[in-house]
Amino acid sequence: MTNSSLPFISRRSTVYGTRAMVSSSQPLATQAGLDILRKGGNAADAAVAVAAALNVTEPGSTGIGGDAFCLFYDAKLRTVRGLNGSGRTPSALTMDHIRNKANISGAALSSDSIHAITVPGAAAAWVDTVKEFGSGKVDLITILSPAIDLAENGFPVSHISAHGWSNEVKKLAEKNSHQEVNEWLIDNKRAPKEGEIMTIPSLAETFKLLGTEGKKGFYEGRIGQSIIEAIQSRGGLMTPEDLANHTSELIEPISIDYHDWTVWEIPPNGQGITALIALGIIEALEESGQVDFKTIEHNSADYIHIITEALRIAFADTRYYVTDPQVEHVPTKHLLSKEYLRERSKLVDLNHRNNDIQKGYPEKNGNTVYFSVVDEEGNACSFINSTFMHFGSHIIADNTGVVLHNRGCNFVLIEDHPNCLGASKRPYHTIIPSMITRKNGDGHDLEACFGVMGAFMQPQGQVQVILNMKHYQSNPQHALDLPRLCVAPPKGSPGLVGGAYSFTEVKHSVIYVEDGVTDEAIAGLESKGHVCYQLHNHERNMFGRGQIIRSSVDARTGHRVLAAGSDPRSDGQACGW
Repeated sequence: MTNSSLPFISRRSTVYGTRAMVSSSQPLATQAGLDILRKGGNAADAAVAVAAALNVTEPGSTGIGGDAFCLFYDAKLRTVRGLNGSGRTPSALTMDHIRNKANISGAALSSDSIHAITVPGAAAAWVDTVKEFGSGKVDLITILSPAIDLAENGFPVSHISAHGWSNEVKKLAEKNSHQEVNEWLIDNKRAPKEGEIMTIPSLAETFKLLGTEGKKGFYEGRIGQSIIEAIQSRGGLMTPEDLANHTSELIEPISIDYHDWTVWEIPPNGQGITALIALGIIEALEESGQVDFKTIEHNSADYIHIITEALRIAFADTRYYVTDPQVEHVPTKHLLSKEYLRERSKLVDLNHRNNDIQKGYPEKNGNTVYFSVVDEEGNACSFINSTFMHFGSHIIADNTGVVLHNRGCNFVLIEDHPNCLGASKRPYHTIIPSMITRKNGDGHDLEACFGVMGAFMQPQGQVQVILNMKHYQSNPQHALDLPRLCVAPPKGSPGLVGGAYSFTEVKHSVIYVEDGVTDEAIAGLESKGHVCYQLHNHERNMFGRGQIIRSSVDARTGHRVLAAGSDPRSDGQACGW
């Protein structure tokens, strides 16, 4: 699992424990998870406690007004199960309304459009995660109590959270100017400073209602009515029925075998399949003898080129095919077939950028928060919760503390496209928890519970972290520390907004590389036909923020050992018990 010869490139060391482990992007949220574990909760219970605490301490990235997904490893059954907590569009929202009544042209919704707000699925996901995967030893109000305490009695704002908060003041103020008190701003006009105490009492009351009344306490009654008023008063079409009809979906995860590991993802409408396709293409290159990571230096031009081309091919498929499978067919099985991945790997030229990558035909004939929890029994919960862009839509439902997300801007406005906006439909979704297991007999042993947050960076970050651990013997912290790359639209393009971005085609994409990638590597990439930008300081938020917990057994004593890392690009903390 570890390599003692690895260079120390972070201010953090790998954190070890034997009983349980929590890793998240906020230390207070990590402590909330540990508190629930100590009270008898399991990994799923603790994950919901962390999600709620992150809503309070890192509100720009996540919240109950967004969506959530989770993967749960059951240590007794030695299986992985999943939950899709993404919301749908209003039942009245059609392309006819978009074009002829809202007068929206173009191929995509603006992130500021009121029609980008889909039903927030996180509240139901929290309830259903506890119901389906929880221990049964702690109730929901107990699980939410650490977050309630933080919101009621105050918390000191951390460094990176304060920085991101300060960039959203104008929109938070303008979009909620009618509110007498905007609890997400100090004196209705500024963001909190680092170390300053914030309280969000209305959010605490929302958590209490969810904890005592369950899903009805959020989707109906006072909170549901406030959400509907916030949307309808701005021209949106969401109705009380749209909220009341929302359900989470229990799903079978998808996976791919990469060497001796099985990598698990949430299936579409999530984009986890992007990471699996990229890994499958990379392994096909290895099996053909074209790529041998033993001879390729990490983050060299050759290394970055291979990953970039595999990701560009993967995105060419998933940005077309990934949509709501309850509405449109998604060829998931064919996209992940070894034969198809070997065929797609032929598009990779090891010496030059492929400028003509397009979607394949798999069925032809012939910022977000991520966190990990592992409990005392060996169960693991890989959980991700997001409002999509920083503070989502910036619209706050009155007297609830609920900031509504803008996930619907991931639809395309192209008729006959699988991911075209439609009524009661879930969009292409960027948030993807992941997990790695090792096959053992008729079951699976847990190898790692991990993820990397950050919009379209998520599958890219996951691929890089997996390669770091598998081929470069990186321990969890080192795997997160290493500089990353990101395939994205060029600077100045409409698809690139701050640290968030979207694109429907990959042919115009460029490579963003993190501070730490050498000038020699950048020059080598440019000689292969790539355009590169190197990012520094807070610009590095484009490269996402991950958490990892790995599980192994000490050979001498037989004791389980948990080893965790928390991304240095966030304010986070891994803590063992």
